[in-house]
Amino acid sequence: MTTIFIIIFFTLGLIIGSFLNVVIYRLHTGKSLGGRSTCMSCSTTLSWYELIPVFSFLGLKGRCKNCSTKISIQYPLVELATGLIFASLFLKLQTFGVSYVYYALMFSLLVVIAVYDLKHKIIPDKLSFIFGLLAFIGLFFSSVPAFWGFLSGVFIALPFAFFWLISTGRWMGLGDAKLALGIGWLFPLSISLSALVIAFWTGALVGLFLMIFFKKYGMKSEVPFAPYLVLGTFAAFLFELNLFGI
Repeated sequence: MTTIFIIIFFTLGLIIGSFLNVVIYRLHTGKSLGGRSTCMSCSTTLSWYELIPVFSFLGLKGRCKNCSTKISIQYPLVELATGLIFASLFLKLQTFGVSYVYYALMFSLLVVIAVYDLKHKIIPDKLSFIFGLLAFIGLFFSSVPAFWGFLSGVFIALPFAFFWLISTGRWMGLGDAKLALGIGWLFPLSISLSALVIAFWTGALVGLFLMIFFKKYGMKSEVPFAPYLVLGTFAAFLFELNLFGI
């Protein structure tokens, strides 16, 4: 029975992931989130069979049926990532209730933030505000007293704000501080701190790899940090990591 539910939630995640791609693409373009999807190259309206998560990309061999323009690998990757997140959340929570919907919504926002930052090297204030507001509201339904939960968020955001301030934005963007504030409100301090450690180590390793194997990357290259922070957050939450023994 558990396997059936995993498949159901994974499929739900694929569908939601398809919508998240629309949000990522249309955000700040002036386009609404409604309406039919079109090819970004030839503007041809896509048929239903061209919009099936992952399978359409594979069936079309990664190209538009009309103009043969390559379709970004972002689309199936976001769908698969969201599917895995939704299935993992069910395995962790073992229920489909308010908690599941809340965390599914929060991690969906984090997926959009991570991919948008990866594409444009900026975290939209609108998304950070929505994420932070929902995380703040969640403080009042947490087992941790709201006051201490609030301070936890501030504590997590301070290093990012400090790096942004002393480097005048060269080392770290202020958007990372805003995102960290919401993460600190969403999760206990032990998980939030563990997420930071994973994010910094992962970012450092990937950055080192890029500098060694790709000449265009150097010490001064601008690397978006939100994807690492989101990855660290999900890993710390999923496995309940407490690297500092708090």
